[in-house]
Amino acid sequence: MTELAADLLPILIAPNPALKMRARAVGRGDDAQIRELLPRMFTSMYRAPGIGLAAPQVGVGLRLAIIDLMKDEKSHPLVLINPELVAASEELATREEGCLSLPNQFAEITRPARVKVRYLDQQGVRQEIDAEGLLSACIQHEMDHLEGILFVDHLSSLKRNMILRRLAKEQRQKKDSDNG
Repeated sequence: MTELAADLLPILIAPNPALKMRARAVGRGDDAQIRELLPRMFTSMYRAPGIGLAAPQVGVGLRLAIIDLMKDEKSHPLVLINPELVAASEELATREEGCLSLPNQFAEITRPARVKVRYLDQQGVRQEIDAEGLLSACIQHEMDHLEGILFVDHLSSLKRNMILRRLAKEQRQKKDSDNG
């Protein structure tokens, strides 16, 4: 196994029950785990490829998420530890979302257009960010994961069930082709 493959974390796929669990706050005793986990999360997210990943998606029940929108094809990694929503605009924005835990599934999701979020960075320093556009949607999406919420939970039960059935079928077909 290559060193890079050893650093990859398996990304949980819905309907894994761990994805529906609320994550606990990161505390002082979690420092070593966070230091070990963060580079592996970034490696796994970039390899997937994705622009955001929350710790619960790799089976770790901590309030930790990473984001990198790769603006201008340059890396701009953002680490959000214990993020809290401080403010959200009344104005809404709808954009297509996908999720590494629901591969190849997409839907139009409506969320507040702008948010202000307070969090700790990788060094444990309190930060605040005002986000809009894709960054706002991505932060809200990743914060939802920390509450055990998937993007499909924002849809009607009919749309959600259609996506989950399609995902289950694709996963069965993938498993069959991998075994065949």
